[in-house]
Amino acid sequence: MNAVTTSPAPDVDVVLPCLNEAGALPWVLARVPAGWRALVVDNGSTDGSADLARSLGATVVTEPRRGFGAACHAGLTAATADVVCFCDCDASLDPGLLAPFVREIRAGASDLVLGRRRPQTRGAWPVHARAGNLALARMLRHRTGLRLHDLGPLRAARREPLLSLGLTDRRSGYPLQMVVRAADAGWRIAEHDVPYLPRTGASKVTGTWRGTWHAVRDMRRVLAEPPAARAGDSDSDSDSNSNSERSGTR
Repeated sequence: MNAVTTSPAPDVDVVLPCLNEAGALPWVLARVPAGWRALVVDNGSTDGSADLARSLGATVVTEPRRGFGAACHAGLTAATADVVCFCDCDASLDPGLLAPFVREIRAGASDLVLGRRRPQTRGAWPVHARAGNLALARMLRHRTGLRLHDLGPLRAARREPLLSLGLTDRRSGYPLQMVVRAADAGWRIAEHDVPYLPRTGASKVTGTWRGTWHAVRDMRRVLAEPPAARAGDSDSDSDSNSNSERSGTR
């Protein structure tokens, strides 16, 4: 098992949004590369996820506001490493796959690196979730010109530039808003294939058609943002904080 460090100066911080993922945490944390710090952001778990994560050597951040974006952003603000990665905490993605992403960022070849999910089994990625993702990728292409195929959670970038994007969404639109604002800022964005495994437990967002529809609705709202919208827009920030109260993490 790779050691998960809690050093105050980690090589890389890995943000792991968590809502009742006790069944997946041992597998996920065992695959965080040595020298990196796992930041498990507990978003209201009732299954002992936070205590389990601490016992396995992770740093636990508590974010009481429900929402995938709220959890991700709490992890980003808690991070101290120059490079920050994001990965789901449900064992569908191996955080070890982030190592080449980090090398690409450090080499200056890209500013944001994303993982394009490639299902390894028929049930790994439900049809409704895949259809929603495809529709969003097409809308993203229309909005930004980026020819991406996936808006998956596995990604890496430098911390300070990420913070400078002024991300305000605290629901399901957070990953998309990151890409849209990065594109508007002229970032070099790369996409690489990664294996996608069946998740442990039920998805909090895309496990049903209804959940997928709500996620797509959140993301359509992000795509409708004018390019100049930033965190300084008090109305946008207020709306985002209000919305975050009604959404759970994945």
